[in-house]
Amino acid sequence: MFWRKFSQDKMAIAGLLTLILIIVSILFVPIIYQTPIDKIDFSQSTLPPSWQHPFGTNDLGQDQLARALFGGRISLTVGIAAMIVAIVIGTIIGAIAGYYGGTMDNILMRLTDIFLSLPQLPVLLLVVYLFRDTVKSIFGAELGIFFLVVLVIGFLNWMSVARLVRGSFLQLKEREFISAAKSLGANSGRIIIVHILPNVINVIIVAATLSVGNAIIVESTLSFLGLGFPPDIPTWGRMLYDAQNYLTSAPYMAIFPGLAIFFTVLSINYIGDGFKESNR
Repeated sequence: MFWRKFSQDKMAIAGLLTLILIIVSILFVPIIYQTPIDKIDFSQSTLPPSWQHPFGTNDLGQDQLARALFGGRISLTVGIAAMIVAIVIGTIIGAIAGYYGGTMDNILMRLTDIFLSLPQLPVLLLVVYLFRDTVKSIFGAELGIFFLVVLVIGFLNWMSVARLVRGSFLQLKEREFISAAKSLGANSGRIIIVHILPNVINVIIVAATLSVGNAIIVESTLSFLGLGFPPDIPTWGRMLYDAQNYLTSAPYMAIFPGLAIFFTVLSINYIGDGFKESNR
């Protein structure tokens, strides 16, 4: 029934096919297209798209297609990892608030309101700026920035998930099958995990799809502002940052990574909307 409803949503199917095409491209095209991402050749600087370089080259003569494919892996990995962090935190807080209610609910929802009131981008920039050198010294430049970006994005995007899960728990905990479980001696932990949480999975999946798109945009914003991954690690946002001085002379340097972000986030949002409509 779910797939029948989902398949009737043409935009959701288009988004799913687009996302599959993007994922297959970034995973398997580099096997065939083996141009190195870090080869510097100033004689090939800012070349327009051609058969040799389908996306052109950047100011260092590096192939833009190879860098876009490599950057797609990083951007999607960051998006999925940050989504997992946000979903775990939001589900735990929403479940506790919705099931126990009362004082616990008030405290957790006020905490949620506080996080919602924070200006996300300035806080994100401040935290990354303050702690990036520390995590680099502990985990290394690449892995440290990855952990920091994922954790910060996840910690600043769990609130909507918590509200959705809380609302579902408030409804489900009054149902007859929960009363039956309590009468059979089931404790609160078992009721939350075994009886209520499986009925909230659909809501969590919808929130998860939308969180991935948001995380990709936030990571791209950080990279564009120069606070993301190191310059030698291409992400879609970093490629936009490198292209900002060449928008008039070599606009393709910004067009292709920009389109990659646009189509990826748009397809994920359409899939999320399709999930939402199919679950009604």
